[in-house]
This record gives sequence, structure tokens and C-alpha cells, in this order.
Amino acid sequence: TPAGGGGGRPVYLVDGARTPFLRARGKPGPFTPVDLAVQCGRPLLMRQPFAPNAFDGVVLGCVNVIADEMNPARVAALRLGMGAAMPAYTVQINCGSGMQSIDSAFRTIESGKADLLLAGGAESLSHAPLVLRQEAVEWFGRFATAKSAWQKTSALGDLRPGMARPVVGLERGLTDPITDLNMGQTAEVIGHLFGISREAADGYALESHRRLARAQDEGWLAGEVIPAIARDGTLYEADDGVRRETTLDKLAGLKPVFERPYGKVTPGNSSQITDGASWVVLASEAAVERHGLEPLARIVDSEWSALDPEIMGLGPTLCATALLKRRALGCADVDLWELNEAFAAQVLACLAAWQDADYCRDVLGLDAPFGAVAHDRLNVDGGAISLGHPVGTSGNRIVLHLVNAMRRLGHRRGLATECIGGGQGGAMLVETV
Repeated sequence: TPAGGGGGRPVYLVDGARTPFLRARGKPGPFTPVDLAVQCGRPLLMRQPFAPNAFDGVVLGCVNVIADEMNPARVAALRLGMGAAMPAYTVQINCGSGMQSIDSAFRTIESGKADLLLAGGAESLSHAPLVLRQEAVEWFGRFATAKSAWQKTSALGDLRPGMARPVVGLERGLTDPITDLNMGQTAEVIGHLFGISREAADGYALESHRRLARAQDEGWLAGEVIPAIARDGTLYEADDGVRRETTLDKLAGLKPVFERPYGKVTPGNSSQITDGASWVVLASEAAVERHGLEPLARIVDSEWSALDPEIMGLGPTLCATALLKRRALGCADVDLWELNEAFAAQVLACLAAWQDADYCRDVLGLDAPFGAVAHDRLNVDGGAISLGHPVGTSGNRIVLHLVNAMRRLGHRRGLATECIGGGQGGAMLVETV
């Protein structure tokens, strides 16, 4: 049996659904992470031929957990009516959290410890907390521990107006604490290393929007995206980040946001800050037979890799290559790819790296270039540049959508992969049934 998987029981993806992905608009959106998980989870569970409490457990990826929803997997399970006895835990590996939930469930079923698991991702980046500056935290500590009136008065004298100005937690969360580079700067680094032009990045971004618009118009997302209803009755039916009217000229007019004035990463060719949730149902053969389920795909294997955080965007080249090598497969053996679009420059750098003989030899340990991923086999219905990137959810969405797109297009084998903030990468190999 190859190391890393494939030696246990078959594991099937039998169903899945997600919410529309909704752009953050400078204020808290209508849904918290658990709200989003419930919005798509409730209809998903209602259409199953078994009761919600028939699951053996719940795993949910979430990065920006809010204070009112500690362990959102458990909160969501309870709100979904899965019963007080339902075990549930939350996983966090930054951008890979939604895929990690699937992997955790996959390995648990594969090993024989469970038969039916619900695995998802939920993120509401618009609810990212505002945090006080460190000097303000220290001041509050001094004031709170002051015992005499004189000590409190003295502490008040140290209070400065700037201490009241908060920092958006998301801004700090998207900055690597080891390299002190934010995620956009890491995309600039690898874009420079592989000569990715601004024009190429903008062209890729434009195609992402066009592909998502077409998928929406053709109804290809209808079975995957479940409308969400806010508490005020507002209906959210579709991903709202798509820019149907954008052009290359409009994208070219945007200024670099991370490395001014000469950078190539702009708001137009970066993923969008977004809220959204996604779930998939994983089952063993025994559960498939017991409940009369119809599998959509089999989870074949997965791989996680790590590298220097400064070049974190190249993570997919490590994990995807290692996974395929272990399965004795090559680039041409993959019918369809989902490579999360954190940044256009990052996606294009990965594609260039796979065709670079030196990189493939020195970094990936290959005798020849890995190969070219065909444009018409990659992110065929758009990606995070047009959809948005709710960090804890995206890894789950790309696996779910990969399966749906493979079945629509008649493909057999697909690979979903993503870069992960902090210098990691995740990949998952699936085959349609």
C-alpha cells in the first residue's frame, strides 16, 4: 500500500452544498460563520434519506472563529438538529481548513472508525474582529489593576487618543508573523521569480469572472449553491463577487495594492474578502448500502506539504506533485483541476513552476518538467478571484465543485489543491463513480 493513503476502506462523497459567497462590504455581513453553515446545512440534511442524528460526527473548518461561536462545528451541529450526542470539532489550517475537514473525515472513515460524517467549512470574513493595539491592551491592564485612586488617576494620564483606534484583525491575520509579509506580498515574490506579467495576471482575472458568469447563466451551479435568507428576510441567491462588466482596460487601471508603484498584484487580480460556507457528506460502503445512497465520487488520497512562508503560493506544486507521484500518475492523468485562486500571479506562478525544468528537478525531485496544466481543464467555472475566498471554506468548495464539474463534463479523475498562508499546501485526488 502506498504511504499516505489508499489502503483502507473506500470513502465516497455522496452529496454537498454551499451558500452563495457574499462580498464583505466594510461592515459585518448578514451571517456569522455558524449562520452560514446552517443556511446550507439544513436543506442539505433535509434531502438525505436518513435522519440528521444518523451521522457519526461533524468536522468544520473555520479560521476567524467569533467569540459567540467557540467550536463552531458543535454549535452548527446543534442548530442543525443533529442531536446532543453528536460529536463535533473544528479544524484550522488557514486557507486549507475546509479541505482539512474533508481529509479528517476521509481518514476516519477509511480507518473504520466511522461510516457517515459531515465535513464543511464556514467563514464570515466581514465579522473579523477589531482588536486593540498592544499599547492600549497594556494600558487597560494597568488601569484595571490600579488599586488606589491616585494610581487610577495616574494611569488615566497615560491614555492617548491613538489607543482607541482599533486594528482590523483580518489585516493582522493575513500577515505572516515569521516573514512579516502579507499574503499579497508573497504573491508578488513568486510572480517576480517566475516572470508573471501584470497583463497575464489581469487576463487570468478577467477569464475567472467570465467563467463564473457563464456558469451562473447556464445554471451549472444550481444544485450546488443553496440560497441563503437573512434574519431581515433578504434573499441571497448567487455569488455576488462576479464583475460581469469588467474589461482588461478596467483591470489595467487599478493600482498595485501591496507593492507600490511597481507591483503586479491589484484588487482586481486578487481573491475577494468574502463570507460563505460549504458542506459535503462522506460515507463508507456500509453507509451507502444501509441508506441507499448514490455516491458522486470517491476520495482517493490527499497530501499536505510545507515550504518557506515567503513563497507560500507555490505550495500546490509540492503537495499535488507528491500526491500524483505516490499514485504513479502524471500531469496528463488528471482530467480536471481546481487550484484555488488566492491571486492570479500565484496561480500563474504555479503553472510556470510545473513547466520549469530547474524547479522540477531541484525542488520537486522530477527528472523532467511536471507538465502544462491545460487552460480548459483548470478552474473551469471561475474561482476565488470572481467568487471570493472565505478562508476556512474555500478548500471545501473546490472539492465539492470539482466533483460536480467532473460529472457535468464527463471526466473521471480530478485534483483540488490550494496554497496555505504560513507556507503550506494541500491537495486531494478524487474520482467520479
